[in-house]
This record gives sequence, structure tokens and C-alpha cells, in this order.
Amino acid sequence: MGMAGIQQAAQDPKLLAQLFQDMQDPELMAEAKKMMESPEWKKKMKALTNDKAFKSNIQDVKKKFEDPDESAKMQAKMEHMLKVGQVAMKEDAKDTMSEAMQAMADPDVMAEAARMMKDPQFQAQLSQMASDPSFKKYVTAMQDMMQDPTTKAQMEQMANSFRSASVASEL
Repeated sequence: MGMAGIQQAAQDPKLLAQLFQDMQDPELMAEAKKMMESPEWKKKMKALTNDKAFKSNIQDVKKKFEDPDESAKMQAKMEHMLKVGQVAMKEDAKDTMSEAMQAMADPDVMAEAARMMKDPQFQAQLSQMASDPSFKKYVTAMQDMMQDPTTKAQMEQMANSFRSASVASEL
């Protein structure tokens, strides 16, 4: 399954960028290491590496890497795909943050958000989520969006609405 995922990532820039990002996550890499140490995984890998089609594909890739021109082409393609994927992930995060901002413009949604923020269990979940490495892309997207004066003004207006909703829910 992992090999299929890697093959798919080699064709999809966003998946490739996500794979590289995931490889920076120590927890995820510890889980991967634990999985690779399991006898079941080792058995599956042995079966895979004995497969004729797999061996043939490995030989083809090895030949391409031995040819400096082919190797340079493959590296350039991967670097390009990685950049395209990173841009796509960043745009997805911006779109998600924009949708959240639009939802927060609804007074009912704002009041519900204010109510939720008072719940200690929700605060703990939010704190845990904020420490997740994958959440950083949303923080980065929001920071980028805040460079736009219009978005910054909208955020300030939402913050004021949130404070008002928080005060109203206390009454």
C-alpha cells in the first residue's frame, strides 16, 4: 500500500508535497519505523521485492539514474512537481481559511464559536490541533492572507464580532 502511495505521489504534485511534508513529522516517521520493523511488513516487502515486475521497474529506474541526462531530467521533474504541489497545498489552505472567514461572518456561527471557545474540552482539542505539524499550513496561509489590507480589516472586524458574541453569551 505504501509503495502504491509513493507511485501515486510520483504522479501527483500535491501528494508528493504532502509526502515530503509528512516525512518531516517525527511522530509519523516513528510510526513508519515501527511498522517497518514488524514481521508482517518485512514479509510483504520480501514478497514484493521478489516480484518480477517490481525487479524490472527497479532495474529501469537504476538505469535512468546511471545516465546523467536522465537523472537530471528526473530530478528536475521531481523538483518542479514538489514546487507545484507546495503551491497547490498553500492555495488549498488559503481557500479553507477564506471559507472559514466567510462562515464566521454569520452572527449565529460567530455566537456558536464564542460558546465553543468557553468549553475547556474544546480548548484542549484546539490546543492539540494547533500543535499538529499539518496545522501549520493553515497558520502560514492565514499569515499570508493578513498581508492583504482588505483581509486584515475583515479579520479585525471578525475579532470585534467575536468579542461582542463572547460578551453577549455571558449575559
